Amino acid sequence: MISIAIPKRYRPAALTGLAAAVASGCLLAPPAHADAGGAARKADHRTLATFARIADDVLSRRTQALVEDSAGRGAATPRMSGRLRTDEDAALRSLSDRKSRLARLGEAYTKADTRVVVDSATLTGSTATVQVTASSTLTYKKVRAGGPRTTAFSTRHELKLADTKDGGWQLTKITARTQGPVAVDEPSAARTNTVDDDGNQYPDGTPASTKYPTTPMPSGKTAGSYSYSAMAQYAEKYWRSYNPAYRKFNGSGGDCTNFVSQALKAGGWKPVPGSAYDYRNWWYESAGQSTSWVGVNEWAWFTLSNRRAPNLASAYQMDVGDVLQVDFDKDGSKDHTMLVTYRDRQGMPYLTYHDTDTYRRSLASLVASYPNARYFAYRT
Repeated sequence: MISIAIPKRYRPAALTGLAAAVASGCLLAPPAHADAGGAARKADHRTLATFARIADDVLSRRTQALVEDSAGRGAATPRMSGRLRTDEDAALRSLSDRKSRLARLGEAYTKADTRVVVDSATLTGSTATVQVTASSTLTYKKVRAGGPRTTAFSTRHELKLADTKDGGWQLTKITARTQGPVAVDEPSAARTNTVDDDGNQYPDGTPASTKYPTTPMPSGKTAGSYSYSAMAQYAEKYWRSYNPAYRKFNGSGGDCTNFVSQALKAGGWKPVPGSAYDYRNWWYESAGQSTSWVGVNEWAWFTLSNRRAPNLASAYQMDVGDVLQVDFDKDGSKDHTMLVTYRDRQGMPYLTYHDTDTYRRSLASLVASYPNARYFAYRT
């Protein structure tokens, strides 16, 4: 999700993680104290295990809050500061509300599994900074015919902890470090950043309805020159383990559109050569790529101006290989790009995407997390 300077009604946005205060735990493993001078040093293996357990407890509580009949089945309640206890209680209430919205859209989960890996940990004086990656899987309740068994996502977080001096650690802050829409277990909406108007106008699109249908809506998709199964297979192969043949843009505005462009190419989309900065072109090479290959808005302008993928009236018309984009704050700039990789017999599309790396997330889940966003659906 990378964009260049564009008019205000199309202002591009690069989603950033929003800090969410959460709770922390106290384990038996004693903290490894840094030297009196406060010089930073790495944590030992025992302390790393402690940090992993704290992060696992916190993030598992969030994911478990989405599970049907989850009362009494949550992860251990960890130690936390007073301020963070209040904030985390509010976050869990927010997730409970999201679970209710999901239920109204016909979706529920029966099981949650979250695994945390510590990527790095640094001790400075009596504090610690820890980077973790969490891999979570939610098991869908069988409420839809032909629906997938699970959805999965991977998130990165930075934890700040304080030495309690009594043989434990207290978490003081946790910040999401993943770009893109919040994961289904993330309680707060992401922020967006905008850039200045360049005075030009670009192709618009027609927003899609997300009104939940009472009966299955046919996709209307017909066989053509593209392999939609190849698009879906590509996305589901590389949703978490990125294809090394392509550059990654996670730290440069986001990788979501780059990832979808790769999948579309795998399914038969042909490149359009020309200037990298002309949105009417679409291509990727070893030395560079067009802005439409990696930019959310630029991809939309390319596909609409070239009539490669028209807008759909309803997001529930989407089928495998179709594309969904979202303007989270309705500022006229599209913020995120996703690919449909599955559709159940009741017409529910499931999206796979980068930033946050996610596998088969239902449209219902996205709408429950962003009920006030503007959605754009494209028939590829």
